[in-house]
Amino acid sequence: MSNASPLMQAALLTQFGAPLSIAAIEQPALRPGQVLVRVLASGVNPLDTKIQGGNAAHAQARLPAILGIDLAGVVEAVAPGETRFLAGDEVYGMTGGIGGVPGSLAQFAAVDADLLAHKPRTLDMRQAAALPLIFITAWEGLVERARVQAGQKVLVHGGAGGVGHIAVQIARSLGAQVYATGSADQKALIESLGATAIDYRSQTVDDYVQQYTGGQGFDVIYDTVGGATLDASFAAARRYVGHVVSCLGWGAHKLAPLSFRGATYSGVFTLLPLLTGEDRQRHGQIMREAARMADAGQLRVLMDGRRFTLEQVNQAHALVAEGQARGKLVIDIGQ
Repeated sequence: MSNASPLMQAALLTQFGAPLSIAAIEQPALRPGQVLVRVLASGVNPLDTKIQGGNAAHAQARLPAILGIDLAGVVEAVAPGETRFLAGDEVYGMTGGIGGVPGSLAQFAAVDADLLAHKPRTLDMRQAAALPLIFITAWEGLVERARVQAGQKVLVHGGAGGVGHIAVQIARSLGAQVYATGSADQKALIESLGATAIDYRSQTVDDYVQQYTGGQGFDVIYDTVGGATLDASFAAARRYVGHVVSCLGWGAHKLAPLSFRGATYSGVFTLLPLLTGEDRQRHGQIMREAARMADAGQLRVLMDGRRFTLEQVNQAHALVAEGQARGKLVIDIGQ
């Protein structure tokens, strides 16, 4: 009589820069505090493709790796003593794919229950799987770092992007006046989210700071672009009280323009709870906030309608890596 664990299909990264390969591996065993999730959908993020290409040392991937940071699915089993979730619950979260924690490109995942929340009732599995990383990143910046308040003027750089379009909606839900940069062809989308669109190609920083703040600067600026855009953020912060947040503060930047305005800066590194094991319950709490917003009609996620199975994961990763996705791409794992 065999005691071997049942097998599951998973996409494995065995060599950086190589395609993912589909393999039959053992289903994960549950440890205390975990739930076993039957994965139905896995959201694809640019970070996933950078990890695959060997260009994301900060994600601390360990080969062989199961990638896939974002997950939505159904609880199959719970570890003894775990009371927050029951078999059959629909759940979602940012649950693995980095730092040696197996990700969602597999039929099953053993997930730290702290990282999970019940899926929003108003979103399907694909929409739910598209949300976790981008929502957590946006929420940490606006709520936890900048503490956005009603009536403040908030500028989101890259308002039509993954993190950006979520940040616009979070800021709106908090009662802020929201402005967002984008290209001319993104104007209608940005306005549909409730923000004033700023064409960064046709308006200088001085132009839009003068037009929308009377030269005072914005109370909060969320940079989701990095590079020169972060430098522009420093020059657009409100004097004395302005706060700049960036989730892409990678480069070397002169802080003098920010200091001369008496303003402040903070960075967002969404991967920390997964990498360190610390404060994971906060990510579960943030996912509950996302569900609350979605079910209140305050949140929609821009989706790329193309469908991919686990066996087609490399095609999906290529589209994201090449910047060809129109909204979030999601892999269908099982139904």
